[in-house]
Amino acid sequence: QVQLVESGGGLVQAGDSLRLSCAASGRTFSGSAMGWFRQAPGKEREFVAAISWDGGTTLASDSVRDRFTISRDNAKNTVYLQMNSLKPEDTAVYYCAARSGFFAKMSRADYPYWGRGTQVTVSS
Repeated sequence: QVQLVESGGGLVQAGDSLRLSCAASGRTFSGSAMGWFRQAPGKEREFVAAISWDGGTTLASDSVRDRFTISRDNAKNTVYLQMNSLKPEDTAVYYCAARSGFFAKMSRADYPYWGRGTQVTVSS
């Protein structure tokens, strides 16, 4: 089992930055690819970014690629999502997810472990 706890969400203005953190415990973190997803009210949960077990490969959705950066610190069992130039359409609950494998994936189905989420609200 893996336990994931997100933090760092909040209310910000358009153009501001936030850094989300996800602390993992349980299963070996360093051997797991990690991902961030988000879900806005009335919408499906969507992929945001993912990172391989060693940080060597990252993936990001087209809508955030130039603004968000995913990273990880295996010594701290933590994955981060640096979000810059935030827009109102980034408003959502952001979820951290963990895979059982090494490689970054974009599909929700590839992530068996999920955190409870952290709210990000961007005002215009």
